[in-house]
Amino acid sequence: MLKKVSFMGAGSMAESIIAGILNKDFLTKEQIFVTNRNNQERLDKLQESYQIQVIKDKQEVITDADIVMLSMKPHDMEAAIESIKEHIQPNQLIVSVVAGVSSDDISNLFGKEVPVIRAMPNTSVAIGASATAVSKGKHATEEHINAVIELFNTIGTVTVVNEADMHTVTGISGSGPAYIYYFVEAMEKAAVDAGLDKEVAKDLITQTVVGAGEMLKHSGQTAGELRENITSPGGTTQSGLEALAFNDFQEAVIECVKSARERSIELGDKI
Repeated sequence: MLKKVSFMGAGSMAESIIAGILNKDFLTKEQIFVTNRNNQERLDKLQESYQIQVIKDKQEVITDADIVMLSMKPHDMEAAIESIKEHIQPNQLIVSVVAGVSSDDISNLFGKEVPVIRAMPNTSVAIGASATAVSKGKHATEEHINAVIELFNTIGTVTVVNEADMHTVTGISGSGPAYIYYFVEAMEKAAVDAGLDKEVAKDLITQTVVGAGEMLKHSGQTAGELRENITSPGGTTQSGLEALAFNDFQEAVIECVKSARERSIELGDKI
């Protein structure tokens, strides 16, 4: 049973996780502690929004924490770990949601054999709908991974993967919501350009995306099968799909994921 979870870093991902945890009543606001490098304004905003424990003293934030969540930008990780490593105890679990940085590199930065679990959620954690992948570092136990699974299960689904696959996960589910939002933006623009009311377009497209997701989740059919089911020869859907193919839509998406994956690798290499 977790009693205290401490966040090192107070950006959008940390906030999304905090919001999701509180919305699901998995932890109380008294059990969540947050600090960052020097942005007091950001800390004040989180405290005002969620009434969590916002403390500048990093030793106080870390002391007695069951989980220390690393949620800063990759380039801030070294300095963040340096500021807390002397306070970390062997029984404390480090959970990193930082893209690209391996569990071995994190352990090396601490200078001790700390248990590390990497997690890659996405910002849908804020509404309890994240697709989170987790992987276990060599010093972490099954008990550790189960604790992290329990935590992230409260705010979405959890899939255990090999750490070697985390770069690909980052490019798919970690960054994936942004790709979908970008696609929706394009659909909304096309609808408005054709004369449809903006709010009407938004409502129709939003429910279309939600419904398609539910079909993927519950129908038992593949994406290809679902696509074929609604593509009549010579019909409107076929015409639209042909336009996407003509403009290399699939190739663009593949390059998108590949680019994000490569960037994840680059970020890790800098540590």
